[in-house]
Amino acid sequence: MGEPTSRVAVIGNGGPACRVRRAIEEVGAQLVDRATANAIVAVGDDAIRDALVGESESSARSSDRPVVPLRSGTGSAGTGHVTDRIRGLLDGTDRRVPYPVLAVETDGEIVDRAAFDVAFVTDEPARISEYAVEIDSNRCESFRADGVAIATPLGSEGYANAAGGPVITPDGGLAVVPIAPFTTRSDTWVVPEGVTLSVERESEAVSLVVDGSRRDIVVPGRSVRVAITDRVDVVPDRTAVASQPSGSSRAGATDRKGSNNS
Repeated sequence: MGEPTSRVAVIGNGGPACRVRRAIEEVGAQLVDRATANAIVAVGDDAIRDALVGESESSARSSDRPVVPLRSGTGSAGTGHVTDRIRGLLDGTDRRVPYPVLAVETDGEIVDRAAFDVAFVTDEPARISEYAVEIDSNRCESFRADGVAIATPLGSEGYANAAGGPVITPDGGLAVVPIAPFTTRSDTWVVPEGVTLSVERESEAVSLVVDGSRRDIVVPGRSVRVAITDRVDVVPDRTAVASQPSGSSRAGATDRKGSNNS
């Protein structure tokens, strides 16, 4: 729980965001811009990424400013869900959970951040490469696959879960999941803070995909660190969490292998 909130900013466009704004006004909150808000409601996955990554990058962010994520395709942007969660913000009875944001780092420099997942995927369909994953200082795994995804708890419900990974609780670490591995038996891993990955073969081009958008080609043999860089307070949808069984996949999960969102 946090301090009572009265000034709310809504990030997102279209009909769902418009309905959310009306619902917020109906429960007595004041709609303001992001700079002066003490809570952010993010409508849709693009807006959620914008809110979480933006908050993690902001040196001026308030530790008391939570994000209320309303996922696409889950019904969580319905008026009832919104009003219940906003009322909790207004009276200070909301439940806040710190959600991790990932940093993608090469040569000691952060090149991108992710709210949902980071994936390495071969550019051509049905082509595999070989990947090395350093799980900790004493353990390194290698495998051949179409790719590998590293998912936050928020992202673990989507593409990583559809690829065979577990759904992770907010404080449960990160899911590391091979994508279409070239084996009849595939391991997945849950790591507390992050992993270091590299592409071990030069024969296939491998792209770095961050939250569904292709960012760059991964240089073979060059290490990429994907790790938690920050945590942002989130007001979760308790109804959606309670109804989400472990091992299920989120409807409408983005296809990272075939993504051309960039």
